Amino acid sequence: MEYHKVSESLIYTWFSTIASVLQFKVLSCALMKAIIKYLAGLAGPSGYGSKSTAEQVTRDCSSSSTFLPSSHLTAIITGATSGIGAETARVLAKRGVRIIIPARNLKKAALVKENIQKESPEADITILEIDLSSFASVKRFCTEFLSLGLPLHILINNAGKFSQNLEFSEDKIEMTFATNYLEMLLERMVETAAETGIEGRIVNVSSVIHNWVKRDDFSFYHMLNPRNYNGTRAYAQSKLANILHARELARQLKERKANVTINAVHPGIVKTGIIRDHKGFITESLYFVASKLLKSIAQGAATTCYVALSPKTEGMSGKYFSDCNESHSSNLANDEAEAHELCKLTRSLISRRLQQPLA
Repeated sequence: MEYHKVSESLIYTWFSTIASVLQFKVLSCALMKAIIKYLAGLAGPSGYGSKSTAEQVTRDCSSSSTFLPSSHLTAIITGATSGIGAETARVLAKRGVRIIIPARNLKKAALVKENIQKESPEADITILEIDLSSFASVKRFCTEFLSLGLPLHILINNAGKFSQNLEFSEDKIEMTFATNYLEMLLERMVETAAETGIEGRIVNVSSVIHNWVKRDDFSFYHMLNPRNYNGTRAYAQSKLANILHARELARQLKERKANVTINAVHPGIVKTGIIRDHKGFITESLYFVASKLLKSIAQGAATTCYVALSPKTEGMSGKYFSDCNESHSSNLANDEAEAHELCKLTRSLISRRLQQPLA
């Protein structure tokens, strides 16, 4: 889980959650079993668990005869200049997938490309400039990508932002929502699937933090007032939106009989330096305990890669995955009416900002 900025509120909320678990407060038998299964890395129905790595799951996927070889596939991976996104790009490229890296920081993207090609000299990687918080930039990126004449089989919406303070994109949309949620390459995926017979797959990288959002608090407009803004809540809402988006778009794609699926994934809480600036005995002690619950970046990228490539997820759409297995999201995340309303709101925003009529 990568954050551009991290507030103390997120850190202490994270710690309080862990502390509650350690004190066994209000733990059901099911939750206890889930925690034990996670800590032990026990495999679920997919054959993988919390300790599985992206290399492991893609190695197994690429050896399967029920899905076309990875070398036939093209993937766009947002947020691939660091962390889980970079690991996802590295591993998929290693399996022969052509990688498109949209990036605002072209120097970081070039370094990622260089490192991948040192390991996999034959890796096909293209870097295109984009600012995901700008509709105009996203539109330019789409135009540039389409001009390449490439197919698009996999779209991984991995890019995310955590803003401590209220920020707006150039389109006057709250930055966390704008960066984490709005994407625009669906039609090319539908066309590619129809032309090639290969199932298109969209993966929205969400987070278990979506569970923190209560129905009465789910409002982006309410947070436009700086006095009401809370970075953790904004981030959680954007991750909830990722799941709702997957659910509604899955319904629409099924209605169109399009050979494209979309699912949301929780990568896990990954080992990063998010509390390196918060020293002290209590903080360091909690971090020591919490670190036993954290994943490596290689493990964090596993679920994304599993959903993107595995023949076991073929035909599955509108689902939520964790530890490479289908999992349960919150009741709010499963609300079809809420998903539909959010989709309408998003399309309205896009239409107004790009001055295009609704389809």
